[in-house]
Amino acid sequence: MTWQEFVDSHLFAYGVLPLLILLARVMDVTLGTLRIIFVARGLKVLAPILGFFEVVIWLLAIGQVMQNLTNVIHYLAYGLGFALGNYVGIRIEEKLAMGLIIVRVITRRDAGELIAYLRGADYGVTVVDAEGSSGPVHILFMLLKRSDLAKVVEAINRYNPRAFYSVEDVRQVREGIFPTRHFRSVHLLPSIFRVRKGK
Repeated sequence: MTWQEFVDSHLFAYGVLPLLILLARVMDVTLGTLRIIFVARGLKVLAPILGFFEVVIWLLAIGQVMQNLTNVIHYLAYGLGFALGNYVGIRIEEKLAMGLIIVRVITRRDAGELIAYLRGADYGVTVVDAEGSSGPVHILFMLLKRSDLAKVVEAINRYNPRAFYSVEDVRQVREGIFPTRHFRSVHLLPSIFRVRKGK
């Protein structure tokens, strides 16, 4: 079988080409999902680069669909690729764990052990005494890398398991206290994390 005969065959039209469309769509939507996340985080260099490749791959995928409008399998492959691309993009972003976050903890119990643990691990912790709806509370504020979130949440659950906590993304930071093992990597990439070391 020649290449042209293979391209004209039912195997290519109903098997190979839909698979290629699906894979292209997964790739372009994955890049698009990451691009949107990077834009939200202020990564001005990475977002346009991903956008370029996203659009090129999308043009290839949609071009094949438009050339085969009578093939329903192409529509299904295109839709499935879109759905999978969103999932893959989010999973990749979670694995990258880029950027900085603020963790806010509110607890009615004494937070002395939690504060001691976090400060012993070189996390900067700001503590505020406040009044909640049911009485006095302690509020803890921490700025940390997203890759450290799991460790901090584990510590919160260990020392103050009934504490309320929230997590927010941070786009820009000036100065701060970071664990020594991580601060060097943050300092070397100021254009990505927008962190400047205090004077």
